[in-house]
Amino acid sequence: MGYRILLFIAAISVTLPLSAQTKTNASKTVKVLSFNVFGGRTTKGDLNFEVVAKVIRDVNPDLVALQEVDYNVNRSRKVDLATELGWRTKLIPIFARAMYYDGGEYGEGVLSRYSFLTTRSVPLPNIEGQEPRTALEVVVELPSRDTIAFVGTHFAHEGPAGRELQAKALNEIFTKNKYPTILAGDLNARPGSKTITTLEEFWEPTYNRENPEPTSPSHDPKSKIDYIMFYPKNKWRVVDKEIIVDTYASDHCAYLVTLELLD
Repeated sequence: MGYRILLFIAAISVTLPLSAQTKTNASKTVKVLSFNVFGGRTTKGDLNFEVVAKVIRDVNPDLVALQEVDYNVNRSRKVDLATELGWRTKLIPIFARAMYYDGGEYGEGVLSRYSFLTTRSVPLPNIEGQEPRTALEVVVELPSRDTIAFVGTHFAHEGPAGRELQAKALNEIFTKNKYPTILAGDLNARPGSKTITTLEEFWEPTYNRENPEPTSPSHDPKSKIDYIMFYPKNKWRVVDKEIIVDTYASDHCAYLVTLELLD
């Protein structure tokens, strides 16, 4: 009898960890949104910061990578768009300039549910005559007390050569991170392009490779150009993903992915 009890206890000790692997650890999950906000302008050409904020609020993300963010720019009434959206969504904002533009600055933004441990803006290489680009990184601590890095960026729209330079630079810089890292942004490149395959040498994508979900233009999505990826590939699991279609708030769909950090 004693031998059978020992076998039963041993079986429990083996099977419990295996069954636990299929469950999601809420304290290690992070909802990530990538959203090209079109400088705060809607597809009708007006400024409506509330409708942009509502897209973000409705999905309740933990981290948001914003592209085409205006700061003190004439066309968007001199607003600090990252701070405006942070106030409307109750998330912590930060802005990084990629270039000076129209009386102000233009670049990347991040919104976060968690306070920043560190931040940095890393200028990316660009071809002469093309718009400068940058990558904005924030390091945060999850409720599980795990530390992660989150990088938002926007690749060149003028042609593939600039994007390929930027993809190589991202690989070189951010794969040296000491923390598990999430990459999000408008990469202006389709799945299978040299830009994306270069990134995927290191970064694990979250889209369906066999049937990529289009994200642009918002009124009739045909192209997948907005992405969320992660590194290292064995540190994250995709829990859920969704394309957020709003034909008024921006000319891009927002892309939402829920990830779980693995032990």
